[in-house]
Amino acid sequence: MALCLLSWTWVLGKEGAMLHWALIFFVIALIATLLGFRGIAGLSAEFGWIFVVVAVIFLAVGLLTGRTPPVGP
Repeated sequence: MALCLLSWTWVLGKEGAMLHWALIFFVIALIATLLGFRGIAGLSAEFGWIFVVVAVIFLAVGLLTGRTPPVGP
């Protein structure tokens, strides 16, 4: 799992890793909703929403400052 996360972070940057985790939390929320765990579903959806907002903020700051991603090896 850690190697998979590191590879996603390397390919997609901070925004991609945040969106990856947001997607995971939204899937957890959907599964929890289907199984009837309403509290867990709501909490997972909130975490996913927070990760999406943080990723969009990182993207906006990156675009406004004109920084480019680091060049790979």
